[in-house]
Amino acid sequence: MSRNSRRAWESQEPFQSASTQYEKSMTSNQTSTEDEIRLLELDSLSAQKWAKEGRVEEWVHKYLLSGRGGKSNPEFSEGLKREKRWWNGPVELSLKDLSPAVGTEPGMEYVVDKDHWYAWTSKLAKSFSNPGSLPPLIAEYRAGELSIRDGNTRYGAMRYLEWPKCWVIIWYNSESDYHRHNEILFGHKMA
Repeated sequence: MSRNSRRAWESQEPFQSASTQYEKSMTSNQTSTEDEIRLLELDSLSAQKWAKEGRVEEWVHKYLLSGRGGKSNPEFSEGLKREKRWWNGPVELSLKDLSPAVGTEPGMEYVVDKDHWYAWTSKLAKSFSNPGSLPPLIAEYRAGELSIRDGNTRYGAMRYLEWPKCWVIIWYNSESDYHRHNEILFGHKMA
């Protein structure tokens, strides 16, 4: 073996099995995803940018895994991935157009203690400056209703502040619901 070919051979990395290469790839991809989540801006303007790139669903999953909106919610993220979803938003909607799942009123899906709710939402409200600086609420379209599935406490704080509108990302469980609601939201038929 010539001296040059020996140096080239010695400088090469040792042979890596396919599983070792896969593990490195997965670690690299995992780190990349973790870095993206860490760097993710969690306001409505950031979500709007992702939506313009056709990546709103990706933003939602990264947001739910970030833990920076209160707590990480990998179960919710995984549940959304189980079926095909259609996405809309963020869109600015009246708070009156939304149905909270959590609150103090009887008949809500999750009824919480009134004193605790008002203490928490009023404390949270003090940290709010404007709707655009907050993560959009995430709502599910259910038979004509927009049920808040993430952001009920933010919704309560916005009501406390008497804000009339907020940003919302909506998911639909069928393409027909998506098109029907778009006609309502934007006043025209979608192709």
